[in-house]
Amino acid sequence: MTRTPEKGGGFEERRVTYTLEMDGRFHLVENAPARVDLQTGEELFSPRTVERPHRMIREGEKPVRVIETPVFQFSG
Repeated sequence: MTRTPEKGGGFEERRVTYTLEMDGRFHLVENAPARVDLQTGEELFSPRTVERPHRMIREGEKPVRVIETPVFQFSG
């Protein structure tokens, strides 16, 4: 992991799970490269990293696994 000194604590290069909603379905892409703000945890992705999952889904690439997840309605 590479640390980049910047205002606010800096960033670190990490591999994270990228979440994408496309055509009413959620998709997860594991091990996506991101710069993570060490102070806030915000994940920043390059344009190339953002485009790759869209292409994988459009081209029908087979996922490595499929998971089921519960959905809750926020009320309050």
